[in-house]
Amino acid sequence: MPKLKSLDGRNHLLGHPVAPESPNAIGTWSWDATTDRICADFYSARLHGVDPDEAEAGLPLSVYLASVHRTDRPRIMAAFRENARDGKASGQEYRVGAADGVSRWVLTRGRFARDHLGQPVSGRGILVDITALRADAVTANQAGPETVESPLEAAAAAAIAAYRAIDALQDPELRASADALLYGIGRRLAAQEAADRRESLN
Repeated sequence: MPKLKSLDGRNHLLGHPVAPESPNAIGTWSWDATTDRICADFYSARLHGVDPDEAEAGLPLSVYLASVHRTDRPRIMAAFRENARDGKASGQEYRVGAADGVSRWVLTRGRFARDHLGQPVSGRGILVDITALRADAVTANQAGPETVESPLEAAAAAAIAAYRAIDALQDPELRASADALLYGIGRRLAAQEAADRRESLN
């Protein structure tokens, strides 16, 4: 059974994901249609509560679906299969639920490729923690002192807010631009996170 790892390094059984500590972070994922497995980066693994090493090597799609809130799971599974089959871009919001009942909201955006026969081949995309954007004013007022954001983190927060506003406009050209911006920032954040982890090990 795939392991779930908490922020302090202790493992937990599947179904009890641990939410990451960084709001507005962006992770990346890729899907292989042949094996129906997803390879994900460190942040995506932590967001869904799976072991980062196993996530990097590749885990069945079902492992990630198991971490999705049971109310959202059927919709997310159906949308993933439909978009993969049709080779369409996808954009969904869903919750990942922890054992204590706390949920985090995730925005996923991906694109799928098909072969010359029209069969799904692969997919890749990003995952964004949008919990802070969905928090109400009461929660915001009860929060502790704000931490200083780096320019890249501030750019991520602004890009996420812009994406959600543009998505409501149903404008394909603007949406493509928002997709590209989010993906670019996601790659920078993933690279920065990897560099920070390497530095902490030295």
